[in-house]
Amino acid sequence: MFMNRNRIFALGWVLSLFCVAQAARFSDQRDTVESLGKLTEPPAMMEAEGFESRDGLKPIYFDALDFKGKPTKVFAWLGLPENRGAKAPGIVLVHGGGGTAFQEWVSKWNAQGFAAISIAVEGQTDQRDLTIKDPHNPQGWRRHEWLGPLRDGIYGDSAELLKDQWMYHAVADTVLANSLLRSLPEVDAEKVGVMGISWGGVIASTVMGLDSRFAFAIPTYGCGNLSEAGNQYGRSLGKNEIYKQVWDPMQYLGRAAMPALWLSWPGDQHFPLDKQASCYRAMKGDAMVTLIPAMKHGHGAGWNPPDSYAFAKSVVEDGRPWCLQEKARRKGGSVEVVFASSKPLDRSVLISTTDVGVTGSREWVESSADLAKQGEKWVVTAALPKGSTAWFVNVRSGSLTVSSEYVEISP
Repeated sequence: MFMNRNRIFALGWVLSLFCVAQAARFSDQRDTVESLGKLTEPPAMMEAEGFESRDGLKPIYFDALDFKGKPTKVFAWLGLPENRGAKAPGIVLVHGGGGTAFQEWVSKWNAQGFAAISIAVEGQTDQRDLTIKDPHNPQGWRRHEWLGPLRDGIYGDSAELLKDQWMYHAVADTVLANSLLRSLPEVDAEKVGVMGISWGGVIASTVMGLDSRFAFAIPTYGCGNLSEAGNQYGRSLGKNEIYKQVWDPMQYLGRAAMPALWLSWPGDQHFPLDKQASCYRAMKGDAMVTLIPAMKHGHGAGWNPPDSYAFAKSVVEDGRPWCLQEKARRKGGSVEVVFASSKPLDRSVLISTTDVGVTGSREWVESSADLAKQGEKWVVTAALPKGSTAWFVNVRSGSLTVSSEYVEISP
């Protein structure tokens, strides 16, 4: 009995030391990730040859971090607006899975008066080779000779050294693109934001807690806290301690002080609304939410709505989002939400569900909501359908949509 107690004590001591060592390792790795926010020197840039440009955009490569001792570069499209004052605001654009550096995306932001740089974060260009048969590259984007690591599924390279992992380089590329764009004499360095779609949204929600120079952020679909999601992300990340302790944007969002627009839709199968909500509730800065019914998931679906442009303009022109939720409450079978808006609101609707499970797989139902202006505020009231398990309200100002925060109702 005495011997057994000694062995149990020794085993407990060993496990305790292991846990302490693991915690120290994760802390060191987080410090390494946080150091990416210090890549503030603009990288060297060179014009890319052999690419057809439209709207006066410039194809470029810029220097990125070494990968396994080999220099790397990032392919990007860079564009400046035609009609601008002394200096234009700017934005860094990060694509999602299957995407690349899109000229069209840059052109859309240029038309709104923003300088823009769209980067390719998987060593690809925007030229296609239809003979490429690669399930990880279904669009057949040609890789260039200076590529770094490729994305391996859902953080599938977590066993690699931290500095050899794809997310490490994708985050670094985004910070370096910020440093490059804000160094241009035509750009207002204090008004450069970041927008990412899908995997780019994951990158944006990570980097906004690391690079405090960003004036605003627009994570579209992508978010953090995915190890607890009830879909493919949760299945892949539920036991991935590197993700949970080092790469989850939740580790850094508490320091994100810039305004952010969290743009998505109720039917998104990839990034559940409750996980997105945990991210915008974790950040320090103002969080504006826009959930557009029937928006769909994709690059065009993400950049076509007018909401991201209106949000960015309100931040760079007025210093804050044009509309924000001030409070929301549920009392019995009814809800009330108060918004502060610099634009007149003209419609409101309650969106709710009686289903459970992953939010993208639930049926969402629209029902009537009353909208009234009370002083400088706008108040939405609505009756919740019986048995509701989650809800939010949408208000409209012309073609623009603003949502209240997503709320789960406990049984």
